[in-house]
Amino acid sequence: PSGAAGGYVTEDVRYRARYLLFTPFKTAEAKKSFEVSAGRTNNGTLLASYDVVLDEDGYLSSYKRIGEDDDAEGTKWYAFMEVIGESDWFNGKTYADTLNKDAVDRFVEVTHEKYRSCVGDEFDKTVPAIFTDEPQFTHKAVMNNSFDKMDMIMPWTDKVPELYKKAYGADIYETLPELFWDLPESKPSVHRYRYHDFISELFSSSFADNIGSWCRKNGIALTGHMMEEPTLRSQCAALGEAMRSYRGFDIPGIDMLCNNHEFTTAKQAQSAVHQFGYEGMLSELYGVTAWDCDFRTYKHQGDWQAALGVTVRVPHLSWYAMGGEAKRDYPASISYQSPWYKKYSVVEDHFARLNTALTRGRPVVKVAVIHPIESFWLHWGPNDKTAVLRESLDERFENVTNWLLEGSIDFDYISESLLPTLCEKGSNPLRVGKMKYDAVVVPGCETLRSTTIERLSAFRDNGGKLIFMGDSPHLCDAVPSDCGKNLFDRSQKIDFSRASLLNALDGNRTVTLRYANGRLTDHLIYQLRRDNDCEWLFICHDAEPFNKDIDYGKDVNITVDGEYAAELYDTQNGDVSKLTVSYRNGKTIIPRKIYGYDSLLIKLTDGKSDSAEYKEPDDSPEGKSVVGLVDYELDGSNVLLLDTAEYKLSGENEFSPSEEILRLDNICRERLGLPLRGGSIVQPWVSGDIAPIDKLTLRFTFDSEIDYSGAYLAFEEADRLEKIVFNGNDIAKELCGNFVDISIFKVKLTDIVKGRNVLEMTYDYGEKTDIENVFILGNFGVKIMGTEKTVIPMPEKIGFGDITRQGFPFYGDNITYKFNATSVNGKMDICASWYRGAMISVKVDGEEKGDIIYPPYTLSVDGLPDGEHRVEMTLYTHRYNTFGPLHLVNEAEPWHGPGAWRSEGINWSYEYVLKRVGILSAPKINN
Repeated sequence: PSGAAGGYVTEDVRYRARYLLFTPFKTAEAKKSFEVSAGRTNNGTLLASYDVVLDEDGYLSSYKRIGEDDDAEGTKWYAFMEVIGESDWFNGKTYADTLNKDAVDRFVEVTHEKYRSCVGDEFDKTVPAIFTDEPQFTHKAVMNNSFDKMDMIMPWTDKVPELYKKAYGADIYETLPELFWDLPESKPSVHRYRYHDFISELFSSSFADNIGSWCRKNGIALTGHMMEEPTLRSQCAALGEAMRSYRGFDIPGIDMLCNNHEFTTAKQAQSAVHQFGYEGMLSELYGVTAWDCDFRTYKHQGDWQAALGVTVRVPHLSWYAMGGEAKRDYPASISYQSPWYKKYSVVEDHFARLNTALTRGRPVVKVAVIHPIESFWLHWGPNDKTAVLRESLDERFENVTNWLLEGSIDFDYISESLLPTLCEKGSNPLRVGKMKYDAVVVPGCETLRSTTIERLSAFRDNGGKLIFMGDSPHLCDAVPSDCGKNLFDRSQKIDFSRASLLNALDGNRTVTLRYANGRLTDHLIYQLRRDNDCEWLFICHDAEPFNKDIDYGKDVNITVDGEYAAELYDTQNGDVSKLTVSYRNGKTIIPRKIYGYDSLLIKLTDGKSDSAEYKEPDDSPEGKSVVGLVDYELDGSNVLLLDTAEYKLSGENEFSPSEEILRLDNICRERLGLPLRGGSIVQPWVSGDIAPIDKLTLRFTFDSEIDYSGAYLAFEEADRLEKIVFNGNDIAKELCGNFVDISIFKVKLTDIVKGRNVLEMTYDYGEKTDIENVFILGNFGVKIMGTEKTVIPMPEKIGFGDITRQGFPFYGDNITYKFNATSVNGKMDICASWYRGAMISVKVDGEEKGDIIYPPYTLSVDGLPDGEHRVEMTLYTHRYNTFGPLHLVNEAEPWHGPGAWRSEGINWSYEYVLKRVGILSAPKINN
């Protein structure tokens, strides 16, 4: 996370993150901190002591502040301020105190000012923005059970007492226990509410406002994303409130990991972009999606985020090099290490065309929803008292977001903390910054700010549609009040359900998406923008198909308020075509068959037009399958992976039994007292070069059914590799190129022999030695049976199906299938609906004809002479079976970080867990 500057900021202890430790233990075992999570360090300053009395149900019956040495009638609790512990994640330092403006100023001094001195002349030119990543404060905790005696942690900084008193005229120490226990009968605590609001404001002003101000003064935009935005619980724990910090940004952003679908995260940022009138919204996307993520998923993830406002794409990630631990830094690399990288422009060209429209004009959004985070703060208490309620509030938060988006009613969230600045007074429509809303929804909030009630009252008094879902608010600024109920009584009231919400807002629709049978679509969302005399409508899916291979499409009627001529802007190829339209009751209706990975960019020009004839696509050609084995060509050498070895250190006489490489590296490090490698190691520019202290010899063995000449050995750590011996022959370390990455080197091997083959490699071994898998490369086949790997003859032909079962279990480059097919009347339709890889490209008679990526998975080739033609279908594959976590049992594991390669227990298998690769069923040729 941003703030520590690789440890430079937090070399000074004054700028290290702090937290409030509330505990019944005056001293206890200290815990090592990881990232920004806090564990007790016993380095704290005692702030206060308390006598806490709970009633028989675990509610806070009474409490009082007492002296450090005083006895307690109930249980004695202590409040310490501690400094977070040091961590390798921060290069042996800590995270920064993001609640402390002085610490953030220091961060700006060592980071932003440094960039200004080096490239400041290019600010707002080639360097338009500076990125901040996951700023946060020490995460808040909740008690498991009210009667538990446990360490409790909340964000804190030195000036909290002083600034809190200035804000509320109260001593925060006097009411501190109310942060941790619920009051009798779950009565809301205004002091708990104020603490959460105060910390959120302190964080936003110290970090985002502070850095954003510097950026604007220096002519560069602040962009990036916050931490833990998606749920009420997650943002309360890490940020207090996500939307509040966006006021400090120029290009607010999000990140989307693991192919997650966090509509709340995106909608919060998009709402701020709309209301502040920012020029764009950023997303760091595709992170942690693993080597085998294909172009379908890349397009889908980008599409729904574009519909929810993303215009600045930051694909995660492109490696300069993948040596050592770097190869486990959340692949795939969108760079030369991926075999499809030269085709990746197919994905980005689509979004480049799309953004020519979605960066124009202004958004058309008529509905707003009051963000419920402040009601959530009231229930940050013990799990046994509040967890179910918090889960219900989060479920409602997610449901309202999904119901509206998937019910084709676009909306913005309104942050109550930002509303007074963005809306000086209520009116109809409700003007919030650059936006005007005809309808406002209050989604079951228990408390509303007085400033919110004031503006909503004026909005309602002027005829605005104000809808309350569920019960009326019974608190104003977290204090019991009738103000919310009075407003509730003169507004529209509905129960908390999808049907009630969509029915109440039916008159506020601008776009309606229905299946041909009349039902609202359930997984289509849209964005609509007004641009002078036209509107731009973008429609896409918000979920991937249940089965990505079998997709017949669905007939959808797109209805837009107003009468327009409609044109389809095809973002795949740049073509523009007139759409079929009809008109009814002042609305434009566009019928369209939509497939599971489709998206539509439609230009709606004011005024009616003649309608184009609608031709439904022929999506399921019955054509003739390409049967039997076919010729093929590999883009690279085949691969024999060697990832288990016997091993011994220099002082050991015998080899230890065979073990997987990363596991044996851990074993050897423990024997020598060296730190283990992993995802949070100290960066090399901090630790410097550390000389090896021992020698490690690895002995790999494999069988071969053939004698083979011409093999290569691929390996890392050429500088620390002392000796290579293959089948008793010393192998000269004469490097002859690279395999996949500049960190992986090749040398020629002597012949592979029929029978048992033995490879020994001796390394200078120490803390900085990266022991990694090695590879034998050549034009041979490989078969695996359990853990046993055998070299076999290269197949002369292959069949359509999984190539890992046809001699290529570890192959990670592209493969081209070659066969003959016949055209009739100058035409040939080629359908390949079942494949695993990034995409397929097609040549006919040596000439490129197009790609097969998305449903209906059919490429039409015209202008051919009748007769037989040579068809070449290149499957662009991936590197999962070469570099992925091949011993990870959980094939559904979403988090492909360093730990996925180091699974344990029942989640570990010495047998290989491979991904299917190939055109899995024979293509069909239709004429």
